[in-house]
Amino acid sequence: MKGKKILFISSEVIPYMPQNEISSSTYMLPKLVNENEGQTRIFIPKYGTINERRHQLHEVIRLSGINLVINDMDMPLILKVASIPKERMQVYFIDSEDYFKGRLVDKDKNNNLYSDNDERAIFFAKGVIETIKKLNWIPDLIHVHGWIASLVPVYIKKYYNNDSLLENIKVLTSIYNTSVEGKMHKDFIKKILFDNINDESIEILKKSTYENLYNISILHSDAVIFVDKKSDYKESLDINNKVVVHANMDEYHDKCLDIYKRILEQ
Repeated sequence: MKGKKILFISSEVIPYMPQNEISSSTYMLPKLVNENEGQTRIFIPKYGTINERRHQLHEVIRLSGINLVINDMDMPLILKVASIPKERMQVYFIDSEDYFKGRLVDKDKNNNLYSDNDERAIFFAKGVIETIKKLNWIPDLIHVHGWIASLVPVYIKKYYNNDSLLENIKVLTSIYNTSVEGKMHKDFIKKILFDNINDESIEILKKSTYENLYNISILHSDAVIFVDKKSDYKESLDINNKVVVHANMDEYHDKCLDIYKRILEQ
């Protein structure tokens, strides 16, 4: 793993978000990769609950202001960065006046799902990928965690597929035993089709559930790890040609390191 670059794209990470399986793993896995002489970066959304002063976030001026086209609208990207104290881990925050400022993760203060969660996921995926290109930090492997990162695999494989910088990136998706119940916007698939991702594999999003958002991530990943979860997804998806691993939480981090080595040695 020495010198290999692994990018962690997640819905959350400690200490910026409360501790749970996803936020803890998005902290521990890069730490383990660094200890094995790999290189890491972490990307999460800049939710309104993240205290910029306390965590010493600062804006990356030269990379902010990129306009991302979301459903035929120009949406400016704001990029911020911080370092996790006492660790050699840099965290980048994708921010937007429209999608993240003053917002929680997936639901508002009245516990209602945000109606534009689909656009938030598109913005986050495109924002991360455009940023790593501008940084000229191209990973060997991307590890995806959480619903808001679930479009990254399809955008890497289908939207940026002709970009020579990105063509050799491998993608791993973690599916945790937690999920968001409910549906996304009924026009979700149309917004992805607007980006000329016209492929049979996204037709599953005609039923715009969060479960199908995870399914899209699985379909376009090179490897999948199910964490404390039965792979009931397997019945409806062709994952025979992928690396598929099951793990309980106690063994999850070690199994991730094994997957990294398997994929990076291919």
